[in-house]
Amino acid sequence: MSRCLFGINTAPNRQRWLSFWLLALLVISPGLGAGWDFNAIQQRTRQLYGPASPAAQQRIDEWAALLNNARSASVQEKLALANQFFNTRMDFRDDSVVWQQQDYWATPIEFLRKGAGDCEDYAIAKYFTLREIGVPANQLRITYVKALQLNQAHMVVTWYSTPEAIPLVLDNLKTAILPATQRTDLLPVYAFNGEGLWLPQAGGNKRVGDSKRLSRWQDLLTRMRAEGFELNE
Repeated sequence: MSRCLFGINTAPNRQRWLSFWLLALLVISPGLGAGWDFNAIQQRTRQLYGPASPAAQQRIDEWAALLNNARSASVQEKLALANQFFNTRMDFRDDSVVWQQQDYWATPIEFLRKGAGDCEDYAIAKYFTLREIGVPANQLRITYVKALQLNQAHMVVTWYSTPEAIPLVLDNLKTAILPATQRTDLLPVYAFNGEGLWLPQAGGNKRVGDSKRLSRWQDLLTRMRAEGFELNE
């Protein structure tokens, strides 16, 4: 994918509240302990990628603490926490810089180890974070859009309170989580999750296929399983 810029547009009170939440999570559980077996994941990823740097290990530990402690939060809090976690910790970089290739979908662990990635990496990491802390797959989609002001492809996460609801958009371009009707700068192209594939011209909420058709998605799931993640996608 070409460039999808990382910008921060903060609301101070909300940011302070979210930062307090994240700090509380890390104080409660500074080590690894989410539903996934992080001991096995660390062993597998060390074999695959070598030792993590201290900074990378800290990001992974903080992610595990978030996964472990955000399960009891409300859905709105979960969305905000996942969105802020990656938007404030990770740097935007093109795949050509991070992976020396044109289009690479990084696993959340690869993303956290690098500390940088493009819009696809943000969206993928947020999606799997939300799934692991209890947000149902039928409420979440990874959505390809065209960022009209940038005139380029972009990727976000969308959350639907009901199948027919206007979704909320989790984005690395704007940190505020807004309804899709307020994101007139984004034009949806297609959306997917582990359950299917949707096209906007088919009515927006009508499934038109299977995400198994997406080779990069299937490759991503294969690599995550190789890293030790148990997935139901």
